[in-house]
Amino acid sequence: MKRKIRIYMAIASILLLCIEILIGIYAHGWVRKQFGDVLVVILLYTICRTISQEKPRLGLLLPIAILLFAFCVECLQLWGFCDRLHITNTLLRMIIGTDYSNADMLSYTLGILPCIGCEFLLRRMKQHHEAK
Repeated sequence: MKRKIRIYMAIASILLLCIEILIGIYAHGWVRKQFGDVLVVILLYTICRTISQEKPRLGLLLPIAILLFAFCVECLQLWGFCDRLHITNTLLRMIIGTDYSNADMLSYTLGILPCIGCEFLLRRMKQHHEAK
């Protein structure tokens, strides 16, 4: 069962990455700004679930770590990280981001909610599997 979940998470990661790339290339407005930020934390979650051997604990540890990471990156944008380190590579600037926004913090928080739900679901599946 564990291997099957990791395969599903890997597939989800690939799909989410493709969607993020398409959003980055073609989308504008709220789809690019808010929806892209919602999806990026879900992408980070699925990547971590794909490569991690860790079992879901309390349903919160991994999602909260990812949310804190996203908040830290956003705070680096507020500080002007790319400009202060003279990062000029366009792709790197797009990945790190250059503009702080409170709306981004909200988007990250909304994006982590399905991840928390997924952790609880995985934990419940594990308990049900062990009960058999």
